[in-house]
Amino acid sequence: MNSQLLWILVALQIAMGAFDTLYHHEFTQRLAWRPSQQKELQLHAIRNGFYSLLFLTLGFLEVHGWWALLVMAILIAEVVITLMDFVEEDLSRKLPATERINHTLLALNYGAILTLILPVLLEWARLPTALVPTFHGAWSGLAATAALGVALFGLRDFAAAKRSLRLAPRPAGELAGSLGGRRTVLITGATGFIGRRLAAALSEARHDVIALVRDPVKASHLLTPPYRIITSLDEIPTDARVDAVVNLAGDPIDSGFWTAVKRRQALRSRLRLTRDLVRLMARLDRRPDVFVSGSAVGWYGLRGDDALSERDERSPQPCFSSRLCDDWESAASRASASGVRIVLLRIGLVLGTEGGMLARLLTAFEFGLGGPIGSGRQWMSWIERDDLVRLIAHVIADPRLEGAVNATAPVPVRNAAFAAELAVALRRPALLRVPAGLLRPFGDFADELLLGGQRVLPEKALASGFAFRNPEIAGALAAIVRGPKADRELPASAPALGR
Repeated sequence: MNSQLLWILVALQIAMGAFDTLYHHEFTQRLAWRPSQQKELQLHAIRNGFYSLLFLTLGFLEVHGWWALLVMAILIAEVVITLMDFVEEDLSRKLPATERINHTLLALNYGAILTLILPVLLEWARLPTALVPTFHGAWSGLAATAALGVALFGLRDFAAAKRSLRLAPRPAGELAGSLGGRRTVLITGATGFIGRRLAAALSEARHDVIALVRDPVKASHLLTPPYRIITSLDEIPTDARVDAVVNLAGDPIDSGFWTAVKRRQALRSRLRLTRDLVRLMARLDRRPDVFVSGSAVGWYGLRGDDALSERDERSPQPCFSSRLCDDWESAASRASASGVRIVLLRIGLVLGTEGGMLARLLTAFEFGLGGPIGSGRQWMSWIERDDLVRLIAHVIADPRLEGAVNATAPVPVRNAAFAAELAVALRRPALLRVPAGLLRPFGDFADELLLGGQRVLPEKALASGFAFRNPEIAGALAAIVRGPKADRELPASAPALGR
């Protein structure tokens, strides 16, 4: 056997595996905080345990007799577990291209390792059963380091899989309890963080859901029957019954540089679809009762410590996010010409483990690397995802609600308070403040979404009798990161507007 080549291949396997774990599993896909990935996490835990044993064996032992057969069995079991993992990933989530490429390279490299090591193990299997200590210098050190790393992440995956049982969301159907009868609801953005939960809530409550999607393959991973999936509004005939339209689609603006191209695409994606929806509603024989069009609290602009309700105007010096939301709302408002009730839902930061801003913070805070951003004094107007879904059902059901409706919890918080409460919920410190200077190169994105904010109050929602399940940040974060209480009931009445 060419031992030098074998060790080079092992080193490549370690490097690609570390990249897959850190970049994909932890920082981009955030599997440890996604209840839907419980089975995948269990498979990762078992596989990491096997890898740890293999690295230690390869680095420090020659295995003879029955020990060699045991190692061969573990190598074969690892292949079986990897195949099961591939199947589970394809069933439960859509892998990004980089992860698929990395998996292919890992599989090819592992095949090359097997080609080199199996003949040696077969020779050792013929020898009397024994464990013979050996040492390969720096390669043994690499093997020991890798064994420790995969063992630790195996334990993390095991703990995360166990935690998934607590994080499993409550039955979605109860979120649409305020929406009586049986209605047909068209949802755009149905594969997104909010749209998936809304579609599930309506469907489980026995309403009919039509999901407009761009990628039917992605939709097949994220949405299951009895949804009706369409890729064009032309698929809806003129005589179709559509009782409500909920528009949540639009290219995201919550990450990266706001280049001129990204700004144009963000605006174009929202306006084009919204105008198409307005035209759809105009051509239907029976017009929908309500059009709920997404917007954001960024509509108000950067207003410092001002407490903002639906009665307040935009900032006299509007920023990009404010102009974007205003143009989006203006396009949606044209549906009034068809006699459709319009609700412009100004959504705050939506909290949950499977998407949004909080999901990006969880890994850093869980490893003790979290803290306030900049001064920490900027306001964060937030809402827990299930409360947002309940509010959408509420505005569909309540004909009194129209125009702008703030979709935020009644008690906004400053960023420093948010960081402190998240740390408490995770039982971790939050000492690593992110200096504003490090974020300034991101330009308007940092100034508007990270270092700026709005103090927005849901005056209309509260006045209509809507009761927030999670009105304050401490309770919301505790429920999100520790799991909802099965016996928790809705509050009897809505709280006051808060501080």
